[in-house]
Amino acid sequence: MNDLTESAAALRGLPPSCGPVRLVAVDGHAGSGKSTFATRLSAELDGAPVLRLDDLATHEQFFAWVERMGAQVIEPLSRGASAHYAPYDWTLRRFTAPRPLPAAPVVIIEGVGAGRRALRPYLARLFWMDRGAEGSWERGRRRDGPGQSSFWDAWTTAETRHFAADPSRPFADALVTERQMGYVIRTGPLTTARTDQTVTQGDRVPPPY
Repeated sequence: MNDLTESAAALRGLPPSCGPVRLVAVDGHAGSGKSTFATRLSAELDGAPVLRLDDLATHEQFFAWVERMGAQVIEPLSRGASAHYAPYDWTLRRFTAPRPLPAAPVVIIEGVGAGRRALRPYLARLFWMDRGAEGSWERGRRRDGPGQSSFWDAWTTAETRHFAADPSRPFADALVTERQMGYVIRTGPLTTARTDQTVTQGDRVPPPY
């Protein structure tokens, strides 16, 4: 069992990965518990800023937010400047007033695709919520209710395509499993591969922006 104190201390000790920032990603299937884990990890880090990828996605573009992420978040943080991103309002179906994201020592990005190929060069650590797709989606549907069933049908199709083309789990530093009282955090595939010397660069290819 892990109360995240140890994980938070380890994150503070990592070298910066995006300018002066240690950018930490929490990825996993929709409904896997990413938001709750990121919130609790933030609290252990004395209120580290959290960027929710739901604020960058839209009804029309579930995963086509890489350029906005690069321009509004990665570029300023890499200079040590506060980022300002325009969050999407899912009710009004439009972007709203820019929101600040300070260049804190640790910044958390949570959401489906947080560990995608384009972002990995800037990550200090990638956590993967290790709950299967079907179980996660069932949980999400139950949470959101039958009124969102059409949205979930479209989302699960898009998510399946995204992870087929750009998987995150093989590059996770840590796998997170929820328990009734806290979390179990295990060594992820990337860390294991590095130890075995079968992966050396973590698929760190230049981003497309």
